[in-house]
Amino acid sequence: MLALAALAVAVPAVPAFAATQWWSATPQVQIGKDAKVNVRNKGAKGDGVHNDTAAFQAAIDSLPASGGTVVVPAGRYMIDAEKSIRMRSHTRLLLDPSAELVVIPNSVGRSRLIRVWNVTDVRIVGGSMTGDRAKHMGTSGEWGMGIDIIASKNVVVKGVHLSEFWGDGLYIGAKGSGRYLKVSENVTILNVVSDHNRRQGLSITPAKNVYVVNSTFSNTRGTLPEAGIDIEPQVQGPTSSIRLENNTFIGNHGNGIELHTNISDIAIVNNKMTSNRGFGVLSVGASNLKIERNQATQNMLAAVGITHSAHDVEIRDNVLQYNSTRYMSAAKSGGGLDRDLQIGSQAYRVSRAGNTYSNPKYND
Repeated sequence: MLALAALAVAVPAVPAFAATQWWSATPQVQIGKDAKVNVRNKGAKGDGVHNDTAAFQAAIDSLPASGGTVVVPAGRYMIDAEKSIRMRSHTRLLLDPSAELVVIPNSVGRSRLIRVWNVTDVRIVGGSMTGDRAKHMGTSGEWGMGIDIIASKNVVVKGVHLSEFWGDGLYIGAKGSGRYLKVSENVTILNVVSDHNRRQGLSITPAKNVYVVNSTFSNTRGTLPEAGIDIEPQVQGPTSSIRLENNTFIGNHGNGIELHTNISDIAIVNNKMTSNRGFGVLSVGASNLKIERNQATQNMLAAVGITHSAHDVEIRDNVLQYNSTRYMSAAKSGGGLDRDLQIGSQAYRVSRAGNTYSNPKYND
């Protein structure tokens, strides 16, 4: 996957991007206004020993049908990720900055700390969440998730630190298939750090209108693909209207951003990709991409790779310098264009303009 063909001749591209702005860092999410419950009042200890799963669920379930806010004071709360904390519609989980939710070690390959499944209007704000990868008792599976968002609408995750999960820090996807497919829609990931998770910082499968902004995805390592963000719906169903903006991708054992087929209207804007073991951005047959005003430096392979039958791609006004550090010095200018940008021979309708490379003679 990482070995691309020779650089193809660029031709004008006209990707199919949304005509109107659908994203916002302050999306409207309808949370119940009148009800508020503290998890301590439902029996949560937060002492790093007691299993607090039932107390969290009791707090959520005690809210009226109109929803409300569950308050989590400072403390270390042990959670059974096989049972999960299950969010309801119109509900906010509000964590103190010193509150930490910790997965009780298990042996299963599939678990979720928080399930946001088939609900609408949910906010998860603040605190930190820690997986069990260091103490995991099994060896198989790759789906031990932090926050798992499935078939849900109007979801915001803000200011949360996620680390050490057996699978992904965050996962966004769908349920069902074919005509019965229900994708997640209108999901905003804001000011989040997803660090040292085993499979992915964030996976996006069938979804629509996902905005990831001002977040960091770092040090993913353990089981493939080991990307910061992996957008990989493939045959599950379509993914469209994804915007990655002002994020940092650093130190991932795979690619900073990885993109696969069955996606459209993907904008990667003003991000920083550095010191990833693979590419800064790798498109494996993905189409309708805008890669604009990013800085990709010191990645072990090229800054940007467009491979297989990827098409309708704009690469514009990026700084793509000092990459291919597996083979070349990060401090040395020069080299071929493919040090920073690789376009496979099967890719088509790929345009580039205004980019800066390690070797100035290739600048657009």
